[in-house]
This record gives sequence, structure tokens and C-alpha cells, in this order.
Amino acid sequence: MINKRRKFLKTACAPVVFSMFGVSLIEACSKEDDSPTVNNLNNQDNTSGSNSNNSVTINLEDSNFSSLNNVGGWINYSAENMLLLRITSTEIRAFSNVCPHQGSQNRWSYSNSKFSCAQHNRSFEDSCSGGLTCYTATLQGSTLTVTR
Repeated sequence: MINKRRKFLKTACAPVVFSMFGVSLIEACSKEDDSPTVNNLNNQDNTSGSNSNNSVTINLEDSNFSSLNNVGGWINYSAENMLLLRITSTEIRAFSNVCPHQGSQNRWSYSNSKFSCAQHNRSFEDSCSGGLTCYTATLQGSTLTVTR
């Protein structure tokens, strides 16, 4: 179905296609989000962490991660494409910030134990079986290590 649609769009006269479907068709098929994030005040391009192969180490004492100091606090760590969520005083969960619905990134909000993607209004539980890719996160003191 997707390949047929792509072939049609490539071969059809552009004015005819746009007059029939409008720009919303192109937007609905997009997998990348080039628009600025306005729905997530916690979306930060944090660089206070180190990346080694499939492992990311984060110093939680860095002010960029202060929202993780309280249970329920979360952050979109866009530099590493991760959502980080403080579950308890001893547990932080790490998820991919890529929406499994259509691949949107950096369009997240969090409420009532669910992450919501503003691109398509899909919600995902904050459990590691809630639909978002969950990474292994280990918290030792103020050091968080996430393994993908």
C-alpha cells in the first residue's frame, strides 16, 4: 500500500495531487519531525553525559537533569534520543524518544503515568511493556547508566 502511494505521488502531476489531497497527505506520511517542539518544556538538548558504544552515563547532579530529582520528574534527553523518568527515589526508567506509531521525535508530554506524542495523540504507559522501547537503566548514587 505504501509503495503504491509513493509510486503514485512520484508519477502523478504535482498540482493534481495537491488539489486532490492537499498538503496534509504529505504531512501525514512524514516520519521525521522538522518542526520546532512547542509542546514539551522539558525538551532539552542536554550534552552533560558521556556515550560509550551502546551505553550512556549521566551525572544527575548536572543542573540540566534537575527535573529528575523528584519522583514523577522527567526529561526528553534529545541529545541521546531518550525519555528519562524518575519512578522512585531509587529507580529511573529510560525509553526511546521515537514514537512507535510513526517515528516522530521530541513531541512528548507526560501525565497520569503516560507519555503522549503530540504528533498523532498516541499515549504510551510508563512501564517497560507500554509500547515505547525501554532501555536498561542503572542508578548508582548520582550516576545514571543507560544501556541500549
